[in-house]
Amino acid sequence: MISGAEVLEIAQNHPWIEQLKLLDMSDKIQIHYNPSLDFISNENERSLCLTANYDKNNNLEFSLWYNRPKKVKVLFGLLGEKERMVCDDKWGFSFQQALTYLDYFVNENYALVEKIYEK
Repeated sequence: MISGAEVLEIAQNHPWIEQLKLLDMSDKIQIHYNPSLDFISNENERSLCLTANYDKNNNLEFSLWYNRPKKVKVLFGLLGEKERMVCDDKWGFSFQQALTYLDYFVNENYALVEKIYEK
């Protein structure tokens, strides 16, 4: 198990751009994912994944994939609600924004992470 500070350090020092460049130079048929780091809480099984990509101007941007327990309607609500793990994604974050949400995640400020997924 690693600490929240170590998680942030890993994400901050990860060679995102180098991995994207390798992706550009490699055989795309063989690669199905962009560079990603997925951090999972051992205490509650929530996870936050950072995935790197280029925006339309070739700048580094991230998508955030948040997996957490959420109440969902069963059979359109006819059978009530049930809590299950749900993964939602949101795109278009800068590196600094992605690190900010990762900081919220490792410090268990889940309400702040959840805000970006409100519809």
